[in-house]
Amino acid sequence: MSVFDPTICTLGEGPLWHPERQSLFWFDIVNMRLYGEGRVHQFEECVSAAGWLDHDSLFIASETQLFTYHLETGAQKHVAPLEADNAVTRSNDGRADPFGGFWIGSMGKDMEKGAGAIHRYYRGTVETLYRDITVSNAICFSPDRRFAHFTDTHTRQVMRVALDAEGWPKAAPEVFIDTQTDGFFPDGAVIDAQGCLWVAHWGRSRVARYDTEGGFMGAVSIPARQASCPAFGGTDLDQLYVTSATMGMGDRAGPDDGKTFVIQTQAKGQREHRVIL
Repeated sequence: MSVFDPTICTLGEGPLWHPERQSLFWFDIVNMRLYGEGRVHQFEECVSAAGWLDHDSLFIASETQLFTYHLETGAQKHVAPLEADNAVTRSNDGRADPFGGFWIGSMGKDMEKGAGAIHRYYRGTVETLYRDITVSNAICFSPDRRFAHFTDTHTRQVMRVALDAEGWPKAAPEVFIDTQTDGFFPDGAVIDAQGCLWVAHWGRSRVARYDTEGGFMGAVSIPARQASCPAFGGTDLDQLYVTSATMGMGDRAGPDDGKTFVIQTQAKGQREHRVIL
Protein backbone atom coordinates (compact mmCIF):
# COMPACT_ATOMS: atom_id res chain seq x y z
CA MET A 1 0.00 0.00 0.00
CA SER A 2 1.49 3.30 -1.08
CA VAL A 3 0.39 6.93 -0.74
CA PHE A 4 -1.60 8.04 -3.77
CA ASP A 5 -2.10 11.59 -2.53
CA PRO A 6 -0.44 13.11 0.58
CA THR A 7 -3.25 15.58 1.29
CA ILE A 8 -4.42 15.03 4.85
CA CYS A 9 -8.21 14.93 5.01
CA THR A 10 -10.17 15.40 8.20
CA LEU A 11 -12.78 13.02 6.80
CA GLY A 12 -11.70 11.57 3.47
CA GLU A 13 -14.61 9.77 1.79
CA GLY A 14 -16.45 8.97 -1.43
CA PRO A 15 -13.61 7.90 -3.77
CA LEU A 16 -14.84 7.69 -7.36
CA TRP A 17 -12.87 6.49 -10.39
CA HIS A 18 -14.22 8.45 -13.36
CA PRO A 19 -14.15 5.94 -16.26
CA GLU A 20 -14.02 8.55 -19.03
CA ARG A 21 -11.43 10.83 -17.44
CA GLN A 22 -9.45 7.89 -16.01
CA SER A 23 -9.05 9.88 -12.81
CA LEU A 24 -9.80 9.48 -9.12
CA PHE A 25 -11.95 12.00 -7.27
CA TRP A 26 -12.62 12.02 -3.51
CA PHE A 27 -14.02 14.26 -0.78
CA ASP A 28 -13.04 15.74 2.55
CA ILE A 29 -16.56 15.96 3.91
CA VAL A 30 -16.20 18.30 6.85
CA ASN A 31 -13.82 20.66 5.02
CA MET A 32 -16.32 20.81 2.13
CA ARG A 33 -13.82 19.89 -0.57
CA LEU A 34 -13.57 17.70 -3.65
CA TYR A 35 -10.10 16.55 -4.70
CA GLY A 36 -8.86 15.09 -7.99
CA GLU A 37 -6.46 15.62 -10.87
CA GLY A 38 -4.28 17.83 -8.68
CA ARG A 39 -7.07 20.33 -8.04
CA VAL A 40 -9.16 21.33 -5.05
CA HIS A 41 -12.84 22.24 -5.50
CA GLN A 42 -14.18 24.18 -2.52
CA PHE A 43 -17.89 24.20 -1.63
CA GLU A 44 -20.02 26.10 0.87
CA GLU A 45 -21.44 23.07 2.67
CA CYS A 46 -20.48 19.46 3.34
CA VAL A 47 -20.12 17.30 0.22
CA SER A 48 -19.65 13.57 0.51
CA ALA A 49 -20.31 11.39 -2.55
CA ALA A 50 -20.61 11.55 -6.33
CA GLY A 51 -21.47 9.69 -9.49
CA TRP A 52 -20.45 10.62 -13.01
CA LEU A 53 -22.72 12.08 -15.68
CA ASP A 54 -20.38 12.68 -18.62
CA HIS A 55 -16.73 13.47 -19.28
CA ASP A 56 -16.85 16.83 -17.52
CA SER A 57 -19.73 16.59 -15.03
CA LEU A 58 -20.33 14.90 -11.69
CA PHE A 59 -23.55 14.29 -9.77
CA ILE A 60 -22.77 15.35 -6.19
CA ALA A 61 -24.55 14.90 -2.86
CA SER A 62 -24.22 17.65 -0.26
CA GLU A 63 -25.84 18.22 3.10
CA THR A 64 -28.90 19.86 1.53
CA GLN A 65 -29.13 18.84 -2.12
CA LEU A 66 -28.19 16.76 -5.12
CA PHE A 67 -26.60 18.85 -7.86
CA THR A 68 -24.55 18.61 -11.03
CA TYR A 69 -21.03 20.02 -11.05
CA HIS A 70 -18.90 20.89 -14.08
CA LEU A 71 -15.30 20.01 -13.32
CA GLU A 72 -13.84 22.58 -15.72
CA THR A 73 -16.05 25.63 -15.12
CA GLY A 74 -17.29 24.97 -11.59
CA ALA A 75 -20.87 25.53 -12.70
CA GLN A 76 -23.48 23.98 -10.40
CA LYS A 77 -27.10 23.10 -11.12
CA HIS A 78 -29.59 22.04 -8.47
CA VAL A 79 -31.28 18.69 -9.18
CA ALA A 80 -33.21 17.80 -6.01
CA PRO A 81 -33.31 18.70 -2.31
CA LEU A 82 -31.78 16.25 0.16
CA GLU A 83 -33.11 16.65 3.70
CA ALA A 84 -32.83 20.39 3.07
CA ASP A 85 -35.24 21.17 5.93
CA ASN A 86 -33.24 19.16 8.48
CA ALA A 87 -30.32 21.15 9.92
CA VAL A 88 -29.22 18.16 12.02
CA THR A 89 -28.10 15.96 9.12
CA ARG A 90 -25.66 15.88 6.23
CA SER A 91 -25.05 13.44 3.40
CA ASN A 92 -22.53 10.64 3.88
CA ASP A 93 -21.85 7.50 1.83
CA GLY A 94 -23.34 7.09 -1.65
CA ARG A 95 -22.91 5.39 -5.00
CA ALA A 96 -24.55 5.15 -8.43
CA ASP A 97 -26.49 1.94 -8.98
CA PRO A 98 -26.51 -0.26 -12.12
CA PHE A 99 -29.87 1.17 -13.22
CA GLY A 100 -28.76 4.79 -13.48
CA GLY A 101 -29.98 5.71 -10.02
CA PHE A 102 -28.01 7.02 -7.07
CA TRP A 103 -28.25 5.77 -3.48
CA ILE A 104 -27.23 8.28 -0.83
CA GLY A 105 -27.16 7.98 2.94
CA SER A 106 -27.43 10.73 5.53
CA MET A 107 -26.43 10.98 9.18
CA GLY A 108 -26.45 13.44 12.04
CA LYS A 109 -23.59 15.91 12.00
CA ASP A 110 -22.83 14.84 15.57
CA MET A 111 -23.82 11.20 14.94
CA GLU A 112 -27.22 11.65 16.57
CA LYS A 113 -28.80 8.22 17.00
CA GLY A 114 -31.26 7.35 14.25
CA ALA A 115 -31.14 10.81 12.68
CA GLY A 116 -30.14 9.62 9.21
CA ALA A 117 -31.70 7.72 6.34
CA ILE A 118 -30.89 6.10 3.01
CA HIS A 119 -32.48 7.58 -0.11
CA ARG A 120 -32.49 6.77 -3.81
CA TYR A 121 -32.50 9.29 -6.63
CA TYR A 122 -33.98 7.77 -9.79
CA ARG A 123 -34.79 9.68 -12.96
CA GLY A 124 -35.86 12.92 -11.34
CA THR A 125 -37.26 11.89 -7.96
CA VAL A 126 -35.83 11.08 -4.54
CA GLU A 127 -37.44 8.31 -2.50
CA THR A 128 -36.56 7.41 1.09
CA LEU A 129 -35.70 3.71 1.39
CA TYR A 130 -34.69 3.31 5.05
CA ARG A 131 -35.01 5.53 8.10
CA ASP A 132 -33.57 5.50 11.64
CA ILE A 133 -29.99 5.20 10.37
CA THR A 134 -27.22 6.52 12.61
CA VAL A 135 -24.17 6.31 10.29
CA SER A 136 -25.00 5.34 6.69
CA ASN A 137 -22.23 3.51 4.85
CA ALA A 138 -21.19 0.60 2.59
CA ILE A 139 -23.59 1.38 -0.28
CA CYS A 140 -22.59 -0.87 -3.20
CA PHE A 141 -24.12 -3.20 -5.78
CA SER A 142 -23.57 -6.73 -7.02
CA PRO A 143 -22.37 -7.08 -10.65
CA ASP A 144 -25.42 -9.20 -11.55
CA ARG A 145 -27.67 -6.25 -10.54
CA ARG A 146 -29.59 -8.46 -8.11
CA PHE A 147 -28.56 -6.92 -4.78
CA ALA A 148 -27.75 -3.67 -3.03
CA HIS A 149 -25.70 -3.55 0.17
CA PHE A 150 -25.54 -0.96 2.93
CA THR A 151 -24.83 -0.60 6.62
CA ASP A 152 -25.61 1.47 9.63
CA THR A 153 -22.04 1.38 10.91
CA HIS A 154 -23.07 1.34 14.57
CA THR A 155 -24.92 -1.96 14.10
CA ARG A 156 -21.67 -3.60 12.86
CA GLN A 157 -23.73 -5.43 10.23
CA VAL A 158 -23.65 -5.08 6.44
CA MET A 159 -27.10 -5.68 4.98
CA ARG A 160 -28.13 -7.07 1.60
CA VAL A 161 -31.42 -6.39 -0.14
CA ALA A 162 -32.84 -7.89 -3.35
CA LEU A 163 -33.69 -5.48 -6.18
CA ASP A 164 -36.42 -5.49 -8.79
CA ALA A 165 -36.03 -4.80 -12.52
CA GLU A 166 -35.75 -1.02 -11.94
CA GLY A 167 -33.39 -1.24 -8.99
CA TRP A 168 -35.89 -0.74 -6.17
CA PRO A 169 -35.78 -2.98 -3.08
CA LYS A 170 -38.28 -5.81 -3.41
CA ALA A 171 -37.75 -7.58 -0.08
CA ALA A 172 -36.70 -6.87 3.47
CA PRO A 173 -32.94 -6.38 3.98
CA GLU A 174 -31.07 -9.36 5.42
CA VAL A 175 -27.80 -9.56 7.32
CA PHE A 176 -24.97 -10.28 4.88
CA ILE A 177 -21.89 -9.70 7.06
CA ASP A 178 -22.03 -9.62 10.87
CA THR A 179 -18.93 -8.24 12.62
CA GLN A 180 -20.49 -7.77 16.05
CA THR A 181 -18.44 -10.58 17.56
CA ASP A 182 -15.22 -9.31 15.98
CA GLY A 183 -15.90 -5.75 17.08
CA PHE A 184 -15.37 -4.18 13.65
CA PHE A 185 -17.18 -1.09 12.42
CA PRO A 186 -17.95 -1.41 8.67
CA ASP A 187 -17.50 1.86 6.80
CA GLY A 188 -17.41 2.45 3.03
CA ALA A 189 -17.49 -0.53 0.67
CA VAL A 190 -17.21 -1.53 -2.98
CA ILE A 191 -17.95 -4.78 -4.85
CA ASP A 192 -15.51 -6.15 -7.41
CA ALA A 193 -16.33 -7.76 -10.76
CA GLN A 194 -16.42 -11.22 -9.15
CA GLY A 195 -19.06 -10.11 -6.66
CA CYS A 196 -16.75 -9.94 -3.64
CA LEU A 197 -17.32 -7.08 -1.21
CA TRP A 198 -14.41 -4.96 0.05
CA VAL A 199 -15.23 -2.93 3.16
CA ALA A 200 -13.15 -0.52 5.23
CA HIS A 201 -13.08 -1.31 8.95
CA TRP A 202 -13.05 2.06 10.71
CA GLY A 203 -10.37 2.29 13.38
CA ARG A 204 -8.70 -0.99 12.40
CA SER A 205 -6.29 0.08 9.60
CA ARG A 206 -7.67 -2.31 7.03
CA VAL A 207 -10.01 -3.14 4.17
CA ALA A 208 -11.51 -6.63 4.39
CA ARG A 209 -12.73 -8.78 1.49
CA TYR A 210 -15.79 -11.05 1.69
CA ASP A 211 -17.08 -13.57 -0.84
CA THR A 212 -20.54 -13.63 -2.42
CA GLU A 213 -21.96 -15.44 0.61
CA GLY A 214 -20.46 -13.03 3.12
CA GLY A 215 -17.53 -15.26 4.06
CA PHE A 216 -14.30 -13.56 5.12
CA MET A 217 -11.52 -13.98 2.53
CA GLY A 218 -8.73 -11.76 3.85
CA ALA A 219 -7.76 -8.14 4.47
CA VAL A 220 -5.44 -5.45 3.13
CA SER A 221 -3.56 -3.39 5.72
CA ILE A 222 -3.78 0.40 5.44
CA PRO A 223 -1.09 2.71 6.93
CA ALA A 224 -3.82 4.85 8.50
CA ARG A 225 -5.94 3.92 11.48
CA GLN A 226 -9.25 5.23 10.17
CA ALA A 227 -9.65 3.75 6.68
CA SER A 228 -12.97 5.09 5.40
CA CYS A 229 -13.83 3.92 1.87
CA PRO A 230 -12.33 1.83 -0.98
CA ALA A 231 -12.78 2.18 -4.74
CA PHE A 232 -11.35 0.33 -7.73
CA GLY A 233 -9.63 2.27 -10.49
CA GLY A 234 -6.74 2.36 -12.90
CA THR A 235 -6.65 1.41 -16.57
CA ASP A 236 -7.59 -2.21 -15.82
CA LEU A 237 -9.64 -1.46 -12.68
CA ASP A 238 -7.23 -3.56 -10.64
CA GLN A 239 -5.94 -0.83 -8.34
CA LEU A 240 -7.63 -0.37 -4.98
CA TYR A 241 -7.81 3.21 -3.70
CA VAL A 242 -8.62 3.89 -0.04
CA THR A 243 -9.47 7.16 1.69
CA SER A 244 -8.84 7.79 5.38
CA ALA A 245 -9.57 10.33 8.12
CA THR A 246 -8.03 12.14 11.07
CA MET A 247 -11.37 13.15 12.59
CA GLY A 248 -11.37 12.78 16.37
CA MET A 249 -7.73 11.74 16.54
CA GLY A 250 -6.13 15.01 17.63
CA ASP A 251 -2.53 14.52 18.74
CA ARG A 252 -2.88 10.76 18.23
CA ALA A 253 -2.86 11.13 14.44
CA GLY A 254 0.09 9.47 12.73
CA PRO A 255 2.00 10.83 9.73
CA ASP A 256 -0.15 8.92 7.19
CA ASP A 257 -3.55 9.32 8.81
CA GLY A 258 -5.95 11.21 6.55
CA LYS A 259 -4.08 10.46 3.32
CA THR A 260 -5.40 8.56 0.28
CA PHE A 261 -3.72 5.27 -0.64
CA VAL A 262 -3.47 2.84 -3.55
CA ILE A 263 -2.45 -0.80 -3.93
CA GLN A 264 -2.20 -3.12 -6.92
CA THR A 265 -4.52 -6.12 -6.53
CA GLN A 266 -5.21 -9.38 -8.34
CA ALA A 267 -8.91 -8.53 -8.30
CA LYS A 268 -10.72 -6.35 -10.82
CA GLY A 269 -13.38 -3.80 -10.00
CA GLN A 270 -16.62 -2.93 -11.72
CA ARG A 271 -16.78 0.11 -13.97
CA GLU A 272 -18.54 2.86 -12.05
CA HIS A 273 -22.13 3.22 -13.17
CA ARG A 274 -23.37 6.41 -14.80
CA VAL A 275 -26.11 8.47 -13.19
CA ILE A 276 -29.05 9.14 -15.51
CA LEU A 277 -30.80 12.43 -14.82
